[in-house]
Amino acid sequence: MRVATRYSHSIPKLVCPDGEDGLIISTENLNRIVNIDKEKMLVTVESGVTLMQLIDEAAKSGLALPYTPYWLGLTIGGLLGTGAHGSTLWADGSAIHDHVVQMRIVTPGSHEDGYATVRTLEDNGELDGEMMAAKVSLGVLGVISQVTLKLQPMFKRSVTFLTKNDSDLSDQVATFGRQHEFADMIWYPSQNRVVYRIDDRVSSNVSGNGLWDHPGFRATPSLALIALRLTEELQEATGDITGKCIGGKLTTDILINTAYGLTNNGLLFTGYPVIGYQNRLQASGGCLTGLIDAKITACRWDPRVNGLFFHQTTISIALSKAKDFIQDIQKLASIAAQSLCGLDIYNGILMRYVTGSNAYIGEQEDSLEFDITYYRSKDPKTPRLFEDVLEEIEQMAVFKYGGLPHWGKNRNVAFEGAIKEYKNAGEFLKVKEKYDPLGLFSSEWTDQVLGLRGGLTIVKEGCALEGLCVCSEDIHCAPEKGYLCRPGKVFQDARVCTLVQVSNQSSSKAEL
Repeated sequence: MRVATRYSHSIPKLVCPDGEDGLIISTENLNRIVNIDKEKMLVTVESGVTLMQLIDEAAKSGLALPYTPYWLGLTIGGLLGTGAHGSTLWADGSAIHDHVVQMRIVTPGSHEDGYATVRTLEDNGELDGEMMAAKVSLGVLGVISQVTLKLQPMFKRSVTFLTKNDSDLSDQVATFGRQHEFADMIWYPSQNRVVYRIDDRVSSNVSGNGLWDHPGFRATPSLALIALRLTEELQEATGDITGKCIGGKLTTDILINTAYGLTNNGLLFTGYPVIGYQNRLQASGGCLTGLIDAKITACRWDPRVNGLFFHQTTISIALSKAKDFIQDIQKLASIAAQSLCGLDIYNGILMRYVTGSNAYIGEQEDSLEFDITYYRSKDPKTPRLFEDVLEEIEQMAVFKYGGLPHWGKNRNVAFEGAIKEYKNAGEFLKVKEKYDPLGLFSSEWTDQVLGLRGGLTIVKEGCALEGLCVCSEDIHCAPEKGYLCRPGKVFQDARVCTLVQVSNQSSSKAEL
């Protein structure tokens, strides 16, 4: 059995049950705001409530959830299950699960009684092992049915996006997150540009009614999505990296010039800073509202439309190591100047601050998370342009810098051996055994991720192209298309699928 949410689910196979008799439990109807206690500043919701619902209802009572992801379509249960977060190094941290004070979870009963068990867990300031396991559970403990979160009085924020050269980015990241409460960065390494979010609380007396409606989360004409996808597929098929670079630069310029969807009054952007209430600036999700007919408009990733289809590599690197990781990416970008242009079409590399958590499989220490989105072919045996560069970044993050994967994103490679990096993984597994001794809420994939069985690495023809393996032989890449398994350019221990030029006059091969 696995639990699915209303609008979407994780990118990896976290939600998939096993076998013909697998059962998917939907939380679509667990959608009530149960109670808002204005005096204690607490909100109790069912787990299928979306972030949009929670923010709107809390605002009506003059309350706010301080740190959230940027996409309004996530559900509370999904947020907790995958350890989702916003960006801050301040206060209680950017992860939603670190603001939970009570949780109700339904777990399987024993063979003898035949009944399920409803457990109520509380965070009363003591380190309760079951609560620390349930805060980030991957859905393997049971079904989260109800959650109580601590809120804050409604407040205003002042937001400015500042574009600079990335020459000192590696030095800035360690301090920038301490200087601004809601700091993050969007990095375009192919353009040597970085956009800093200078974002802090201001007095509610400061005038402004700003709104953030990010273009990436707006309803988009389906025909436009199809056209964008066809263009990118053509560029990939013809090796048109120049076209990708032009398109990426245009996309970036538009986003920067339109303030990433910020407006000063809900209609127009007239200049920085944009000041507004927390509920209007913390997240976006315009494609969730209004009439959505996939034949007309859709969210950009809607599978009913032949629009965006992508991989995501999302790894958190300890702040103490982030500087060196950034410098390695810069070295790669300097060796192959156009290799990262494709990221610009997907808004570059988003870097968010994540605080260490007491959740057993939550963040282990203060870190910087790198969120990288990039083209994926519909044919798993078709390599991408500059396949090797993004594979090298992925392997550097995981194997060289000991990065931790976001549980709701990533390819198999990022999860290989990751559970060993969590010092309390054993305690998490003890709670899992207590709550679900028969493994009814487990699957082959969750067992693999939790280290209970092997198999995350799937070795077969072309496996490296989809991140199912790290190549060790040419056949793991696409040798018939010139992609062979080679060492990395900066991280020599990496093994990546590199395009190799074949001479017409001999069978010798030389690396590009």
